[in-house]
Parts: sequence; structure tokens; C-alpha cells
Amino acid sequence: MTDDTLIEGPLYEKRKKVYPQSVQGRFRRIKWTILCITLGVYYLLPFLRWNRGPGLPSQAVLVDFPHRRFYFFFIELWPQEVYYFTGLLIIAAMTLFLMNAVAGRLWCGYLCPQTVWTDLFYAVERWVEGDRRERMIGDKRGWTFGHVRKVALKHFLWIMIAWWTGGAWVLYFADAPTLVKELATFQAPFIAYLWIGILTASTYLFAGHAREQMCIYMCPWPRIQAALTDEWALNVTYRSDRGEPRMSVKKAEAARVQGEAAGDCIDCHQCINVCPTGVDIRHGIQLGCIQCGLCIDACDNVMRDIGRPTGLIGYDTDINMQRRREGKAPVYRIIRPRTLIYVAAIAIVGSIMLYALATRSTMDVNVLHERNPLFVKLSDGGVRNDYTVRLLNKGAERSFALDVAGLPGATVRIAGIDRKPDGRLVVEVGQDQTREVRMSVQVGPEQMPQKAVGIEVTMTDIASGQTVSAGDHIVPADQ
Repeated sequence: MTDDTLIEGPLYEKRKKVYPQSVQGRFRRIKWTILCITLGVYYLLPFLRWNRGPGLPSQAVLVDFPHRRFYFFFIELWPQEVYYFTGLLIIAAMTLFLMNAVAGRLWCGYLCPQTVWTDLFYAVERWVEGDRRERMIGDKRGWTFGHVRKVALKHFLWIMIAWWTGGAWVLYFADAPTLVKELATFQAPFIAYLWIGILTASTYLFAGHAREQMCIYMCPWPRIQAALTDEWALNVTYRSDRGEPRMSVKKAEAARVQGEAAGDCIDCHQCINVCPTGVDIRHGIQLGCIQCGLCIDACDNVMRDIGRPTGLIGYDTDINMQRRREGKAPVYRIIRPRTLIYVAAIAIVGSIMLYALATRSTMDVNVLHERNPLFVKLSDGGVRNDYTVRLLNKGAERSFALDVAGLPGATVRIAGIDRKPDGRLVVEVGQDQTREVRMSVQVGPEQMPQKAVGIEVTMTDIASGQTVSAGDHIVPADQ
């Protein structure tokens, strides 16, 4: 019998505050460019106008809940077309998988909203409090007047950014200029102020305080990504075959003169200092590494300063790490079965969506058979079936003729609609509207079918002649 060993200690690791240092380089410039583009699109897109004609909203991108529409430039989607959003979600997932297969956590390092807004908050923090060294000294000194003033200014700017972030989001759900005026004059709906408050608080909390904790503990993608990656994916990698053994610049020079092994890494910790999550990339790929490439910039700057080749840290694959240990040349395979499958999936789903958009009809008809009762037996021995017909018009105001085929001799009536001189039943449907009508199909005893018979309800645009149909059935009296 063995004794169980009890290990006492905290359930969660205590947080160590991260003080990322500013860095200049190629990847930092890429991140600044992406930050400016993505935030510019997010903040300014609601104000972009798009002329759709009279009676329709002129906002280029709009989620119109009251009228149950989604507008994206020339595209107008109805609730019945939710499958387009399903296609977009599939494309987004496949694109994320493709990014991972090509270069690891590209999404996390450059495009994730948490990364983008945290980068912006860090920039404000450095502008107000100074770089890494100044911020660490300020925190150690405690709450002096100067420190309080800087911290208060920083948090004020953070809240303003968070507030505008929440405000920009609600502008996608109403006409932006009108809603801005209503918000400024306190005439906007309460729900707008509520969501601005929620999004302001969440942005301020996540980007200003949680920061790297979101990436390390709360986000599920790092766990999923680790299961999806393979040995051919490019990841930010410390090339230990070149960097080890670590030693100072002088010791390394002396060792090389004597013909001894000396790595290029001088243990300066610059790769750690610039990391927004505080990761030491020299320990290999880790959950906290978001693959942002800032450690590459920091290390390359150091290598240039000491006269050594750049690239000690860079995007590389597990395969190449092993090949260099064996003295072989590196090999890169971005095009491989995994990436081809993802590209094919994106192309197929995208093509289906484009075809559906190009051939989508601006009219539709749905037929719902009344269930209670299924039929009404008439005094002459005939039978009547009733239906609710919904006509959908995605264009200007139009007139549609309704016809029923499949049961010769049947009499068709629509409540509140008289037949035109030519005998057709014509229903008027307003612009971008649906209209429900009650339709009755009546058959006499001579035409009575022996069993349920399928019928087809056809909706015809009077002006263009375009038709759409929907099927149902008629139930005889003995069913």
C-alpha cells in the first residue's frame, strides 16, 4: 500500500504582468498596416453610402432587423436566404484552417480582434507612460502624482477607444449618420445605449486588462490549432542548431577563434521583452505564442548590431529543424494535400454561393396546406381544400398571377381577390414585401380524385413573365 502525496499550492498560476517593449522591423510594419486597415474598415464602413433606389436604405452595409434584411453593397439577403451565411461560415472556417496549414497562427498574430485592439491599447500605453523600462520603473515607484496622472490619462484614452468601438458596432444596425445624431442628442433607443455600454466594457476589459490572458486561457483556437497543424506548417521558430550554445558576444568570438562551438544567441532576452504574451520562443512552440513575428524583428536587430546573420528566429518548419541537424538543405511545401483540400473547399463553396447569387430569383412563393380541417366536404358532394399562400417580392412593386395545375376542372378562389377580365387571379405585392393570401381549391364530385393528388401553384410576374412554383396536394373527402 502506498501513501498518496498531496501537493499543496494555488489552483491557478499567478499572473506575471507583461511589459512588451516597442520594436521596429518588417513584421511590426505589417502589423501596423493590418491594424490601420482593419480598424479603418470597422470604424468607417457604416458611413459608406450605396444608392439602391427610392424607398431603400442607402447605407452600404446594414443589418436591418425591423425589415428583416441584410444589405451588403449590391447584395440584399432575406431571412429565407440564411444559407448564404452558412456558406460564409464554412469559407471562414476553411480559410482559418488554410492559414494554420500554411503558417500556423497567422490569424492570432495579425488579424484577431483581440490582437488588433490590444496592439492599439499598447500603443496608447507607450505613448502616455513610456516604453517597457519607463513603465516598469513607474509601477515600482508606486502611486506618485506623476504616475497617477499618466495612468488616469491612459485609462481615459482606453475608455474613449472602447466607447467608439461599441458605438461603431451599433451603427451597423441603423442608418449611421441618423443614429449618431440621435445618440448625441440622447434620442436614440435604449437598446443602442445598452449595447454601446456592453461593448465598451468588454473592449476595455479584454484589450486593456485581460490582454494575453485571453489568448492563453480563454481562447479555444490555440488548442484547436495545435491539433490541426503538421510538421510542414511554418511557425515562428528559434533555430537552436544555430543559436546554441548561448554565450556573450566576447565569449562567442573567443570560442570561434579557438575553433570551439559558439551559438549566435547572446541571451539578450530581447525576443522575450517584445513578446506581447511574455513567451520565450527559445523554449519552442508554446500555447502562449501567437506567432506575431515581433521576436523575429527584435532578434534580427540584435544580429545586425553584433555583425551576425539575421534569421536566428524566423518562420520555419519542424521538418527543416530536423534536416538542418542532419546537415541537409531546408525544404518548404506550402502546396500539399492538406492545403489543396482547404483551397478546393473554399473554391467549391464560394462557387456555389456565387452561382446562387447570380441566379437567385427576385420572387418566390410558398404554399401551406390548412391542417384544421384538411378539407371541407360540400353539399353537392364536392370537396374544398384551403391553403395559405405567401408571395415574396424582392424588387419593386409588382403584380403576380396565381394559377393551380395538376387537377383539371378544379375551381380556384382567393379571398378578397376578384378575377380579371381575362380570368386570371392577380395579387399586388409591394416593394420588398411579402403578402399572404388565403386560397381555396374546390373540386366537384365528378372530378373528385380517389386519393391525395399533387398540385402545383405557379406565381407569374405579369410584366416580365418570370415564373416560380411550389407544390402541395389536395385531399379528397374519403381520405
